[in-house]
Amino acid sequence: MKLHLLRIFTAVADQMSFSKAAETLYVSQPAVSKAVRELENQVGQPLFERGAGKLSLTEAGALLAERGRAILAIERTAEEDLQALRGLQHGVLRIGASTTIATYLLPPLIATFLRNYPGIDLRLTILNTLSIVKLLLDYEIDVALVEGPVVDERIRSEAWRGGEMVVIAAPDHPFVLQAGHEGIPISLLAEEVILVREPGSGTREVAEQALAERGVRAKRTVQLGSTEAIKQAVAAGLGLAIVSKATIPDEVALHKLTTLRVQDLAIERTLTRLKLVGRTLSPAARAFDQLLTEAEET
Repeated sequence: MKLHLLRIFTAVADQMSFSKAAETLYVSQPAVSKAVRELENQVGQPLFERGAGKLSLTEAGALLAERGRAILAIERTAEEDLQALRGLQHGVLRIGASTTIATYLLPPLIATFLRNYPGIDLRLTILNTLSIVKLLLDYEIDVALVEGPVVDERIRSEAWRGGEMVVIAAPDHPFVLQAGHEGIPISLLAEEVILVREPGSGTREVAEQALAERGVRAKRTVQLGSTEAIKQAVAAGLGLAIVSKATIPDEVALHKLTTLRVQDLAIERTLTRLKLVGRTLSPAARAFDQLLTEAEET
């Protein structure tokens, strides 16, 4: 099996389009079609089902696409290992992180990394936990950091650092005065509008689980696509939310938000590093992983 044919086939499988794959690879569409036919001849069975203008993978194609991504990732790692012999002067580091981590915790670490290795092309993808897991499984990222729990036999989860979650409210919300030193009864949360992230968000999953364990389910929720949007909505008086404490110091200092004391509700979650079982980290990924370990210990 020729590696360049596998590379072209994998691009088509990722794009589900011969023309888009051709654009990605900077080759002509006929060249892409020819390469896929040649690969199908080599493996002795069709890799795509073509019909009615729609392209889909056969069972063999899906299997080969999964293996192809792994093989191409190994190729990239080998190239980066050779580059590492020159002191990480060149290379690419692809980091995927869920929103809270990427927005509030990673920037100083990325700045330190790029000061140490200015020749590395660092690319940060910010998505929810579910999406980051998919990118890792597809070998699209080298380092993965998420907020929500992940259970997958193909992935090893390693605790990175802790993170406290708190209920936030506008300073003039009626519950704030009612809370006092003891806090409001947790049952009151069910009567208020709760602002939540989209399904697949680690923050949302942890918050909902914490409330469910205490027999609380919000009667009204409003879904927003980012923590920043949720904070703005809470400050405007739209409702309450449960967010990472690390996301609100500026708003609290400016008296735009406040934390709301709630009886019998203390939420501590573990932020995790995800690694594919059996995958060797590239030199750049190993260097960043070491930086994460140092940050964890401080």
